Amino acid sequence: MIDKQIVTEVIDSMGLGDFSGATIRDIQALSTQLEKKTGEPVIHLEMGVPGLQPSQIALRAEREALEQGCATQYPPNGGIPRIKKAASEFVKAFIGADIDPLCCVPTTGSMQGTFATFTALYHAMGVRNGGKRDTVLFIQPGFPVQNAQCDVIGLRQVGLDIHGYRGAELIAKLDEMLSAGNICSIVYSNPNNPSWVCFTDEELKGIGELATRHDVIILEDLAYFAMDFRRDLSHPYQAPYQASVSRYTDNYVLWISGSKAFSYAGQRIGITCMSNKLYHRPFEPLKSFGVSTFGDFFTGRLMYTLSSGTTHSVQHAMSALMEAACDGSYCFLDDVREYGRRAKFMKEVLLQNGFYLVYDNDMGSPLADGFYFTVCYPGMTGLELTRALMYYGIAVFPLDTMGSTQQGVRICTSFFSQAQQPLFQERIRAFAADNKI
Repeated sequence: MIDKQIVTEVIDSMGLGDFSGATIRDIQALSTQLEKKTGEPVIHLEMGVPGLQPSQIALRAEREALEQGCATQYPPNGGIPRIKKAASEFVKAFIGADIDPLCCVPTTGSMQGTFATFTALYHAMGVRNGGKRDTVLFIQPGFPVQNAQCDVIGLRQVGLDIHGYRGAELIAKLDEMLSAGNICSIVYSNPNNPSWVCFTDEELKGIGELATRHDVIILEDLAYFAMDFRRDLSHPYQAPYQASVSRYTDNYVLWISGSKAFSYAGQRIGITCMSNKLYHRPFEPLKSFGVSTFGDFFTGRLMYTLSSGTTHSVQHAMSALMEAACDGSYCFLDDVREYGRRAKFMKEVLLQNGFYLVYDNDMGSPLADGFYFTVCYPGMTGLELTRALMYYGIAVFPLDTMGSTQQGVRICTSFFSQAQQPLFQERIRAFAADNKI
């Protein structure tokens, strides 16, 4: 077991206090220090980093591209033709939406895609010149880095925790908030990071109708593409499809990541897919940049000035993955189902030892087992639980910093291995014995 005196000393030396100001990286650094000083392993449940090996399809395609000389050439700002076509086809095959290849732009991870999209909104809405639509509505809990991106860019933010709003109540509350007239976009992930709830088609239809009525842009983060394992979403060109707002409005941007579903995080590749209408939609404030349409500004101004395109070789890797998924020769979901198996085991151990799920159902149905889930322990806040579990060699992340109004912590399954199961069970039982309810 971890030496508790050492835990206290390291926490104090890092100035983490009650963990209220701790970032995910801070907790990771603390875990690393504890492992060095105690010689004991920490069970890492704090980082949302993929823990599976990538497909040889991607590795082979990237090697071939490099061998054929792509490293000597700058990639086009809007992406090579191969990836634009593959992305368009992938969206058609697994979402059932029609997006022209032109409107699919590869980015250096979805992180660059989100930053570029927020920047495009900032300028398209004329925020720097006093435009009224200066606020992004985050459906929370969510990925805190996106909030930080808005801070850097200068967009205001407002949040809505879905814990108390689902179905008709969610749509009514969003309608009320949009009526203020200051919101330019709505952001959410589906499945949600960290609660793992999934919006239904009825909810997405309502969100899409609100987007059209209030003329706001829906930003749909599909980082965990098709990872709602309660339904088989693995078959291209046939229902059921990945649930998406793209079927219910033209005011949308989709962010598709290569990191989680394709286990290709280190190479930093994502696709920003703008609706055909939004890509070609002119915005008066953009004319000061020598362009007028949203898509031309995104591609010709933002992607050019941010990085001058996305790494050439990784575009071929992502293209190959999407092409193989579309022709049925590669079922990308087969690999990532492992996350669901890990979540199932950990949930069982935690629930047997007095923990409870914070976001505990999905419109009355059990949550899927997947990349994340949320738990708390009676009598403790999320911050208290984060610190307390560290004394048992378990690193988690509090919900407080993710826009949640609930107390608890996020559990990520990505680094958890089958070999750690006995140790995890032992440490959770010890925690429960020392913290009797």
